Amino acid sequence: MKKVTMLDIAKMAGVSKATVSMVLSKHDQSISEETRNKVLSLAKEMNYIPNSLARSLSTKKTGTIGIILPDITNPFFSSIARAIEDEASLLGYNVIFCNTDNETNKEEKYIKLLISKLVDGVIFIAGGESENSVKMLKHNNIPFVLVDRYIDTHEEEYGVYALNKDGVLKGIEYLYNEGSRRIAFVEGPKTLEISRQRLDGYKYSMNKYGLYDERLVFSGDFTIDGGIKATESILQKTTNLDAIFYSNDAMALGGIKVLLKRGFKIPKDIRVLGFDNIELSEIFEPELTTIAQPIYEMGKQSCKLLIDVIDAADVENKQIYFETELIIRET
Repeated sequence: MKKVTMLDIAKMAGVSKATVSMVLSKHDQSISEETRNKVLSLAKEMNYIPNSLARSLSTKKTGTIGIILPDITNPFFSSIARAIEDEASLLGYNVIFCNTDNETNKEEKYIKLLISKLVDGVIFIAGGESENSVKMLKHNNIPFVLVDRYIDTHEEEYGVYALNKDGVLKGIEYLYNEGSRRIAFVEGPKTLEISRQRLDGYKYSMNKYGLYDERLVFSGDFTIDGGIKATESILQKTTNLDAIFYSNDAMALGGIKVLLKRGFKIPKDIRVLGFDNIELSEIFEPELTTIAQPIYEMGKQSCKLLIDVIDAADVENKQIYFETELIIRET
């Protein structure tokens, strides 16, 4: 069966191909309501699908944006992706998802793919040192918005972020007020600026209370498995801990699994605090106390910002920063 074309619809409707084109593209309001309804009815009946390539040649847009994600299995990123897709759909855009597994080579490969697909813009959550990816987007005049993850030139770029350091300050203040003094901290990947910001918040707060001890800082990688390994290391190397502050929820959930297996009662024996407020943190038992980022709103605003940039609209602020919130649950 051959593909239905605008010419086929024009013959059936008894109008010109140009008339069909104007009705389907909604460009000419002078066409009668009767003709418009007839063309639209036939297009639906014949299952007409527009040629997006042909349309992009005339409009200079494909109606498609790309989303670069470092790890789609991390609930934080899947929630952001969902928000972006929801907002893009409302604004008439399709999305192409690209999962990089935090690998720079894979990231650059996907950037090239999105450029070849003539996307109108890219929402970019970097996997690490991503300067080359940004250079490729700039050299090909592809608008982009950074989300969550910083790069060296982030102050020059459009971006949507949470106030990471402030979030950790809130967390340490809460733990201190609850009586915790020996608080271990599990940082994220050292190559990421958000990891450094969260660690800075921990150091600042612990120094403020005269409690900082670098031996209570442990390495992590923002994954559940990373949280498991970090917690096993903490239990091997420390004693008499009051709390563990994980710099994301995924690691905190991995840590809770280890603590419960070792017979710890949470929060009676040890308090646990996460960062992000992913959906699992409320479902997991015990429910996780955490520092919440407004994940859905961040995704939604990043999409709005990108489309404003694509449409050359006036943008008041190149960077949008969101406050965090302490969510007290059971840990």
